Amino acid sequence: MPLLIGPIAHPLMRAQLAPQAVEVEPVPGALQGGGMAGIAPQGWPRLLSGDQMLPAWRTDWTPALRRYAEIFGLQLQDHGGRMLLGLGEPVADAPEWQPALAAAMAEWLLRLPASRPAGDLRRRLPMIATWVASRRRAAGENPGLPHVGPVGLPRTRIDSVEEPYAEYFSMEEIRLSQRRNDGGWTPPLLRAVFVSGDATVVLPWDPVRDRVMLIDQLRAGPLARGDAQPWLYETVAGRVDAGETPEQAARREAIEETGIALTRLIPAPHNYPSPGAVAEYLYLYVGIADLPDDSAGLGGLATEDEDIRSHLIPRAELTRMALAGEIRNGPLLNLALWLELRHDQIRRELGQGTETAPVGLPPATGGV
Repeated sequence: MPLLIGPIAHPLMRAQLAPQAVEVEPVPGALQGGGMAGIAPQGWPRLLSGDQMLPAWRTDWTPALRRYAEIFGLQLQDHGGRMLLGLGEPVADAPEWQPALAAAMAEWLLRLPASRPAGDLRRRLPMIATWVASRRRAAGENPGLPHVGPVGLPRTRIDSVEEPYAEYFSMEEIRLSQRRNDGGWTPPLLRAVFVSGDATVVLPWDPVRDRVMLIDQLRAGPLARGDAQPWLYETVAGRVDAGETPEQAARREAIEETGIALTRLIPAPHNYPSPGAVAEYLYLYVGIADLPDDSAGLGGLATEDEDIRSHLIPRAELTRMALAGEIRNGPLLNLALWLELRHDQIRRELGQGTETAPVGLPPATGGV
């Protein structure tokens, strides 16, 4: 019988994997790492010698526990004749472990068809975790928004969710019925959704020099459409990884794509860019940065085959480009026009002083 130890023995995890587990004599030692346990393919803690006594739980091999261990590649480890489960190789610089996210990951993985090879799921764990974390953010955000849509609960009935395509991104087919505005219900509907997880978008702006940094890179969407110019001016952008906040993702992406460190983030309106068929949610920011003449150049991660060039452009020129239709990237267009309306107000908040702000604008959101 395996003994569960460390993150896999957390009450939220046991409830998913082995609710019948019984606490037994603790294991002496200390755990190192484990911040991405149950979230990333690696990231489980290592057991070191020590004076601590670590709680342990004995369990039979439930189908859920066996499937879960197979997906994550967990193996029993013999420590003094006791077979421990939940140990592995830690991930360097991992954040603090998030048990609720790990438990949500377990629930999501165990709902997937048993016919899906465990190795395929292990390969996709980073993107699955990104999607599960996105769903958790969505459930907890925007509680104060005004009601939109039909009155009465429930407003939707989900019959099934299938995943006919799953690689780096995936597609979900949702069979549902929805409540109509007249109180009735639609017949069963089939909706296909492109799943990518949440992303962060940040426009670096130097308010002293009043210039912004743009990037350009090849984009598969315009290329597939047959666009004669599939390289677009864009903002810094990237996925919000599981275990990080949108703000942390914005700062990380700025370093990876441009080498620029952001000193402050000013939230712009976050949004769904294409909610009819795409589940992506964008967190938009203006990032305050120092942008001297030599700060532009080449960037991107070689591990992701990125080939990115950055450009320094006066903010007023960005506004001209946006109004002239030369900016075809939606998030950049949003941020360019939003910054045109808010740049004076942001400068005042930064204590730099400026001319009179446009009249009639609501107050800007606070910085991060």
